[in-house]
Amino acid sequence: MSSDQPGPRALARAQTIADIKRIGREHLATHGAAALSLRAVARDLGVVSSAVYRYVRSRDELLTMLVVDGYNALGDAVDAALIDAPDDPATRFRVTARTVREWALAEPAWYGLLFGTPVPGYDAPADTGAPGIRVVANLLGIVDSAYRRGQISVPTAESVITARTSADFVAIREQFDLAVPDQVIVAALTAWTTLFGAVNFDVFDMYGRDTFADRAEIFDLNIDQLLHLLGFAVPRPDHVDRSVR
Repeated sequence: MSSDQPGPRALARAQTIADIKRIGREHLATHGAAALSLRAVARDLGVVSSAVYRYVRSRDELLTMLVVDGYNALGDAVDAALIDAPDDPATRFRVTARTVREWALAEPAWYGLLFGTPVPGYDAPADTGAPGIRVVANLLGIVDSAYRRGQISVPTAESVITARTSADFVAIREQFDLAVPDQVIVAALTAWTTLFGAVNFDVFDMYGRDTFADRAEIFDLNIDQLLHLLGFAVPRPDHVDRSVR
């Protein structure tokens, strides 16, 4: 009789790979991604380096595992936060943005691997692409939902968009099943890159330690501006809930 349950060998292999990745993440935090070494991982795992190579073929393969897991961990955090979020695009955008920041501050080394300085000599393979766009897919979906409901307005000061870039926007609309016009895609791309820029300023302490007493409020003010950029009617400051940090 067949069984869908993995056997002892498969379970042992899965546990070893999980341990390798766990130690790899610890090394990210203590030594940085550029210094990641399978020999060092093997030493902390308590085995010879050749044993680790039976599970992970190279440092780059381990980096890819950590990148994919990182993107998925961030995507899972956003998905979980949105489950109970109100069915209001502006609120869902704010929840998504706050969740990205909270995850990044809780996992600065992991976030740095995904969005920080590129690792010398490492080129992420194509299989990191799908996990890597989970958050932006959420953001685009939120903006598209608001547009379909008539809750955002198309920017009146239109940017000049070349035929080549317009073709790229057509591909984006098809990939994510969007109804938004080019000008809204421009605003959404600006919101996406600015959001992660604001998170980078927090995670990598780019403001300076004594510049702002309340970084969470500064972040929320940035999000207010992004919502304005996207054409949302943002409530007056005294009506904005800043209680969730």
